[in-house]
Amino acid sequence: MSVSEKHMFILAHVEARRRAAQCVAEAPEGWRVTVEPPKRNAEQNAKFHAICSELAKSGHPWAGKARNAAQWKVLLVSGHSKATGEEFDIMPGLEGEFVNLRESTALMSVKRSSSLIEYANAYLAAIGDRCVEA
Repeated sequence: MSVSEKHMFILAHVEARRRAAQCVAEAPEGWRVTVEPPKRNAEQNAKFHAICSELAKSGHPWAGKARNAAQWKVLLVSGHSKATGEEFDIMPGLEGEFVNLRESTALMSVKRSSSLIEYANAYLAAIGDRCVEA
């Protein structure tokens, strides 16, 4: 196995673990190794986007007006970050607007993404809308 390029291994079985260990053993001095939990999956992504779409279709207003799915995504991720004690930063943007620098859903772990979906479904239930199962 060549160590002249980046390699990623999903530790799903013994052979994957063996190959990862071999790659680490053959890596040149100074290379980095990161072991991290799995990222959110396609099913979680689809479920969260369905929740955002459901909120947009419901016409439920936020700050006085109906919001689209992309805006609900920002609101839900921001609210979830605040509710779970994660870091976020609201600051002036490049044109004087205010922006929320928040966590990326694409980088969320499976566990964090599950928490976001629970939060979003709880919000749906709180406003009297149906929770999204799939």
